[in-house]
Amino acid sequence: MTSLTSSAAAVPQQRGLLTGRPVAGRARRAVTDRRLAWAAAGLLALVTLVALLAPVLAPHDPLQPVGLPSSPPGAGGFLLGTDTIGRDLLSRTLLGIRTSWLASLAVVAVGLLVGGTVGLAAGALGGWVDGLLMRVTDLFLSLPATLVAIAVVAALGPGLFNTFLAISLVWWPFYARIVRGEVRALAARPHVEAARLAGAGGVRIALRHLLPGVVPSAVVTASLDIGNVVLTLASLSFLGLGQSAPAPELGADTARTLAELLQHWWIPVVPGLGALALSLAGNVGGDGVRALLTRRR
Repeated sequence: MTSLTSSAAAVPQQRGLLTGRPVAGRARRAVTDRRLAWAAAGLLALVTLVALLAPVLAPHDPLQPVGLPSSPPGAGGFLLGTDTIGRDLLSRTLLGIRTSWLASLAVVAVGLLVGGTVGLAAGALGGWVDGLLMRVTDLFLSLPATLVAIAVVAALGPGLFNTFLAISLVWWPFYARIVRGEVRALAARPHVEAARLAGAGGVRIALRHLLPGVVPSAVVTASLDIGNVVLTLASLSFLGLGQSAPAPELGADTARTLAELLQHWWIPVVPGLGALALSLAGNVGGDGVRALLTRRR
């Protein structure tokens, strides 16, 4: 009798555990995860806004000395200190963030446009067009991207535009491969077959039925790539292939002031930390975009 009573009393508790608390817990976790994803994705918009408003946010002219040389952070009203000739490091870092971030967005946009077009054409048309475009893509993928970018910039000459061209030249094949794979997978789905049997043309099928299905994967890849492009741009400018002095650029400012590392550590460390923070923001924001888009699919 006692065992029957205890078993009967345990049934409502088990039902409550199975139907109440776990569901509420999953709902709370889903809401929390979604808020975190939105916050991470919003980081991309925040950094973009800071980059666009950098000339307004900068407290001083980044090209002119405004204080004593090599002032430490906080001294003389300079939050991040000054460099060897008295220029405000905060202002130079903000303008460096603007240069690196906007250039990275431009590289990703060009890579997505060119690579997406190549991948869409190859996957939708198939046949010899697919074979030709993918062999060209494989040729670019087989080349060491960083070395090719360095060679192109060395041939064209240092400068932000030449660096942008060099990185864009080696960045599009990744998007071409991803988009082509997505298109080939979508082409076998029933709604695409139905459109083809209904007499829809190749261009209509590609733009109306294939392209919308490719966009989420392409956007996720592009958002995750921003941090990598930031580091690539900073690396090339660190090697002296970016903008010439005295233009503010994170990698170049770090390289030019490495000799001050032991005596005035903040001068090379501040722009280096700026590049690191920018790359982390790109990666975290990309993860947020991926979380949001993959849940919707």
